[in-house]
Amino acid sequence: MMAGERNPASCHLDERTFRLCCQLFLQHSETIQDGWSWEQIKGTDEGFIKKTVLIPVKASVLHKQHECSMQDENTVTDDIQANVEDETAGVQAVCEIHAVLRYEYHILYSCSYQIPVLYFRASTLDGRPLALEEVWSNVHPNYRQRLQQGPWDTLTQQEHPLLGQPFFMLHPCRTEEFMKPALDLAQAENKRVNYIVTWLSVVGPVVGLDVPLSYSTEVSAPD
Repeated sequence: MMAGERNPASCHLDERTFRLCCQLFLQHSETIQDGWSWEQIKGTDEGFIKKTVLIPVKASVLHKQHECSMQDENTVTDDIQANVEDETAGVQAVCEIHAVLRYEYHILYSCSYQIPVLYFRASTLDGRPLALEEVWSNVHPNYRQRLQQGPWDTLTQQEHPLLGQPFFMLHPCRTEEFMKPALDLAQAENKRVNYIVTWLSVVGPVVGLDVPLSYSTEVSAPD
């Protein structure tokens, strides 16, 4: 390496740094009341940060998906629509009533990959878990094509490593593809970025999780 050159930014972090990043992240979450919290696994020193979000979706889409997955039960009501006529323009718009889904997001540390991993599960408000196909269809159209290609073609259902329950996850095997350019840019600009914030700002919106801009401006890397 020539004099003056810097070592490339590492896309990996150890568990201690992960927890320090999480602490700073959680402190800002509390400040802006963003709903994140630390969940400790009883009887162990392991844990993760979590957040539950209610997300509106088109009821007609949700009902159609549920009908396909429950073909033997005729429990789905017809789509409810209200027609609103614009008399001045002579245009008729269709307003679909929205349903609400509960998304629960968990951020864990992967010892194997040495990076954070996003796990999540989704259900209706009455507790019915969503199938993978339903999760796919509720991904924002701006991200759906990206998920079906790289590096987002790794949305799968896996067992939660700490809870032993079925969760969806964005597999970490391709995290380096988007983190390396971001970290290299931050290093070139002498910015001390928080790994969790940078990473979550990329992966979160793909699966319906918005990250307020203030995290990027107010949360730095641990000392």
